[in-house]
Amino acid sequence: MSYLDTILENVKSAAIMGHVRPDGDCVGSCLAAFNYLKENYPQVEAVVYLEKPSEKFNYLNHFDHIVSDFSEDKEYDLCLCLDCSDTLRLGEAVKYLNTAKKSICVDHHITNIGYAGENIVEGHASSTCEVLYGLLDENKISKEVAECIYTGIIHDTGVFKYDSTSRKTMEIAGKLMEKGINFSKIIDESFYRKTYIQNQILGRALLESITFHDGQCIFSVINKKDMEFYGVSGSDMDGIIDQLRITEGVECAIFMYETGCREYKVSLRSTADLDVSKIAFYFGGGGHKKAAGCTMVGSVHDVINNLSDQIVKQLD
Repeated sequence: MSYLDTILENVKSAAIMGHVRPDGDCVGSCLAAFNYLKENYPQVEAVVYLEKPSEKFNYLNHFDHIVSDFSEDKEYDLCLCLDCSDTLRLGEAVKYLNTAKKSICVDHHITNIGYAGENIVEGHASSTCEVLYGLLDENKISKEVAECIYTGIIHDTGVFKYDSTSRKTMEIAGKLMEKGINFSKIIDESFYRKTYIQNQILGRALLESITFHDGQCIFSVINKKDMEFYGVSGSDMDGIIDQLRITEGVECAIFMYETGCREYKVSLRSTADLDVSKIAFYFGGGGHKKAAGCTMVGSVHDVINNLSDQIVKQLD
């Protein structure tokens, strides 16, 4: 029996959840676990709690079963937390963790604080979906589950180009392809394809980007007024940070958008030896060596200056 099969013994209800502002790895891992339970353990009452994800993931089986209303008070036998390094990142869904009879966290963030009853954290893994794959019975992985896992892997590896991509990652991807998934369509529609408005906001962010530290760093910011003008949300700005990252000569890219009055969601990317997870962690966030994020408060000038101070310590 696989690890998850063992854990599910005597479990009658399960809450599955991930981090706020769910990305491809978060949505993919949560729906992979949900589909696996629905197909192999129909007697288990399973619910996926997530903030409303981007519609670009609606091809995933049971996407429409995601619950984004956290008002119901309910106690579960098992709480499965995926792709989330701390309880604050669980948002309102954290109450289901607090009342569950037992809990498991499956993650790949090196900044994970080990908040669940059992914590399976593989910091070297490309994605939470890669970690989750190792906890499932390969023979029980359907095409639908494979689509979810493949989605998470391609999003957290930048379609296999980030350093976290390993031989194991590629072997798992190959096994998922053998399940009959339309891998090229998944990559095109969920990773590369953008709406006209998303391209506009990308262009705006690139046009107004600024370099500093002799071109080693670049940043761009989108404020709420601009977001309202274009009619976009945070999920519409996926990919902007990666486009900034590949600017020639840049070692650290910063993209931020306003989430409240003088409050910003900050994304950090590194192309060299700079460890952005340390910078994000310093400001209460987390992530990986070359991809991390946090939330910061203050003027744009204050936020960039504070980030710059931490960046300089490593660049020097």
